[in-house]
Amino acid sequence: MTGIRIDGKIISQSVKNRVKSAVKELKNQGINPCLATILVGENPASATYVKNKHRACEEVGILTKDHKLDAEISQIQINEIVENLNKDDSVHGILVQLPLPKQLDEFSTTSRISPLKDVDGLTPHNAGLLTMRKAALVACTPSGIMEMFDFHQIDLEGKNIVLINRSNLVGKPLYHLLLEKNATVITCHSKTKNLKKFCQSADIIITAVGDRNKFTLTSDMIKNEAIIIDVAISRFENKLVGDADFEEIIEKASFVTPVPGGVGPMTVAMLLKNTITAASLSSQIGR
Repeated sequence: MTGIRIDGKIISQSVKNRVKSAVKELKNQGINPCLATILVGENPASATYVKNKHRACEEVGILTKDHKLDAEISQIQINEIVENLNKDDSVHGILVQLPLPKQLDEFSTTSRISPLKDVDGLTPHNAGLLTMRKAALVACTPSGIMEMFDFHQIDLEGKNIVLINRSNLVGKPLYHLLLEKNATVITCHSKTKNLKKFCQSADIIITAVGDRNKFTLTSDMIKNEAIIIDVAISRFENKLVGDADFEEIIEKASFVTPVPGGVGPMTVAMLLKNTITAASLSSQIGR
């Protein structure tokens, strides 16, 4: 029995439609939602990601401010730019495109963003609120994955979930979101022993390694009718691929996300949703 392909493009469009409606409501209140992006240097992949985010904002009616900075910029200079955006009442969301050049400290840079404008959910304040189930702004990829589960009415309560990632962008925030749904979550990583054994007992596997030379999730690693969420994307043998061997796994799993076209579109959609949430928060504080 072939599993169901989780189409991130369809689900992300449903999110965008809700965002469009929210944008209209905010504009009726005199609020023009605006996202400011900061891109440092000429990294082609980062430039493409930022361009796609601007295009998505335009699609739903969110204004954008694009800050392209020289690759040699100092920490003091980028800190000043972030502080100015924090003070700018016309800006509701701030996104610093990662990775940053070596002379810049990512934690210091992202931590300087106002928690109320932190649309990536990376500040210590918002990360802490997430552990207490109080966060309004949550990392985009994890919240996008949760949206996928909701769309397909996948009940997470009591499910055994193996999460192969422990990053601040994916693994750690997703761990807490899954716990909120009463799942039993095991976090695996590069030092985990017997990874295959953990995977074979999982109802759901969420993988985000991103290096096919080091790891591939194959059909013999999953049980029948498992759910596979593939977050990774990399180029391997001249193709864009995830961690999972999609063609084999979909013959055994109940649900699988493709790469590309799975989790990726959800990340951008949730960025739009976070920007609207941030704009709404600013309007409430201003009253």
